[in-house]
Amino acid sequence: MPDRRAPGAVDDGQEVDDGHEVGQGQEVGHGQEVDQGQEVGQGQETAEPPFDAEADMGAIATEIAPDGLMRLWMPHRLAYIKGENKPPDGGVTSCPFCEIPKMSDEDGLITARGQETYAVLNLYPYNSGHLMVVPYRHVADYTDLTEAETAELAEFTKRSMTALRNALQAQGFNIGMNMGGVAGAGIAAHLHQHVVPRWGGDANFMPIVGHTKVLPQLLADTRVLLADAWPS
Repeated sequence: MPDRRAPGAVDDGQEVDDGHEVGQGQEVGHGQEVDQGQEVGQGQETAEPPFDAEADMGAIATEIAPDGLMRLWMPHRLAYIKGENKPPDGGVTSCPFCEIPKMSDEDGLITARGQETYAVLNLYPYNSGHLMVVPYRHVADYTDLTEAETAELAEFTKRSMTALRNALQAQGFNIGMNMGGVAGAGIAAHLHQHVVPRWGGDANFMPIVGHTKVLPQLLADTRVLLADAWPS
């Protein structure tokens, strides 16, 4: 019967040309290979597949709308908006800041205790060393603080900055409080002042693209460093 194979076709293992075999990934002619990703010509390799950012970086979906704008959808933020893991009444009847001082320093992540206030690490920090200065008394509004509470809250804020500079070499700070739920207070019923250390380059793509905040140190280890560096 006539040979109906395509011109030049050969069987696996059949020798062609000068004794060169044609098997999977074997040579055809002068050193040319036919396996994927191996040599195709004289030292030429097949190109690697292009980097697929969407497939490799996770479930972040971008879309260019008819208005020409690209939108970055971040559904994980909905947990924060809905108040996940926050007291249902803003801390009125169940207040973590009232319970923390009853714990040991290690369990409560407390770095220092004063007469009117205490300093504690944030359990969900914006940066490593994110401290909060909190009055012991359950009070919601800054204007309701006593003179003694106001003075010690300010003093503990200064000491927090000093400890963070000495222990973690903080280069800058974001300091302030959110008064009321509409202003972003997670536990609005018990005021607290944030002291967030900052470093050059500490803001990057990870929280947005990777859904991840990179923290280089465990909270318990940070607490020890700051407690040891706390000025008297």
